[in-house]
Amino acid sequence: MRQIVLDTETTGLDPAQGHRVIEVGCVELLNRKHTGRHLHVYLNPEREVEAGALAIHGLTNEFLADKPLFSAIVDTFLDFIKDAELIIHNAPFDIGFLNNELALLNKRNAQVTDYCSVLDTLAMARKKHPGQKNNLDALCKRYEVDNSQRELHGALKDAEILADVYLMMTGGQSTLGLGYEAGNEAATGVASALKLEGDRPPLRVIRADAGELASHQKRLQQIQKASGDKCLWLKSSQ
Repeated sequence: MRQIVLDTETTGLDPAQGHRVIEVGCVELLNRKHTGRHLHVYLNPEREVEAGALAIHGLTNEFLADKPLFSAIVDTFLDFIKDAELIIHNAPFDIGFLNNELALLNKRNAQVTDYCSVLDTLAMARKKHPGQKNNLDALCKRYEVDNSQRELHGALKDAEILADVYLMMTGGQSTLGLGYEAGNEAATGVASALKLEGDRPPLRVIRADAGELASHQKRLQQIQKASGDKCLWLKSSQ
């Protein structure tokens, strides 16, 4: 399963008023794991940035003046997101702006959803936590995701943070990280038995210390919260 966590920064709030995309940040997940691949571009919007937007992201007209136009990166962008699931916080905002950029290029009335599907984590969070704050900062606090370096909004930084929040919201890590990945012998049920030598020395028993046990318990509590009280490891230890 290939997913792209995406965020944008813009010159203002409404593409219908001529506002444009000035930054795109994308982070790739494959089978719920970071691959290290990302796409990050700043863009010349061919118009000025509104003061209110500038206060949020800090991207000045002078900084953006020598950056490429959206037309120069559109094919790279579409290739990167093609056939993936986009994960976006408040997806209608970003998708509306990106569709506007495509429309300005006369891309045969293309829409982002012609290339990929879209998952809105804001809608997911509102359903999961009704009546609570569900902006990205609030979710970072709720799921204990470090956002201490987020002084200003930035598309790539916010996409990286959202990727971690999304993984926590949907149950944390997808495997135990023990090497049993899809496609290998153990995962497909055809693992060969290992023969142990009869004269091998006894295995050492290394017990967890108090700090490691406390960290383990904290992690179980995070999984319990993220899964809606369905952490099997926690139940089995009670």
